Amino acid sequence: MAEFLSADWFRNINEVLKAGIPTSTSVWRVVFEWPDGPSSAPHAMTLSCLNGVASIGIGDHLAADALVTLTFADARALATGSLDVADALRTGRFKLRGDAKAVVEMANTLRGAFA
Repeated sequence: MAEFLSADWFRNINEVLKAGIPTSTSVWRVVFEWPDGPSSAPHAMTLSCLNGVASIGIGDHLAADALVTLTFADARALATGSLDVADALRTGRFKLRGDAKAVVEMANTLRGAFA
């Protein structure tokens, strides 16, 4: 498994996303940001579904439908699957601004791709 937030990590996830989900008509962008992360790592990532293709990229996006703020440890836990998006939201482990529906669609896409 590639190191969280490394170039290989992003590349591996994008390969799974492109191969592992059915074409979707949903269009969404969700930014995850962690203000307490190490200075050597990205401070945010954007998960998107555009034209039926899901992807993940480094950094934030001004046209995001939703912004999720969480700790770096929780971001890593979400990435490794030891923390579920719904559980994190329900227990107040992250703050959500924007369209909650976009986060639900993103979570469903990730579940489908990594199931």
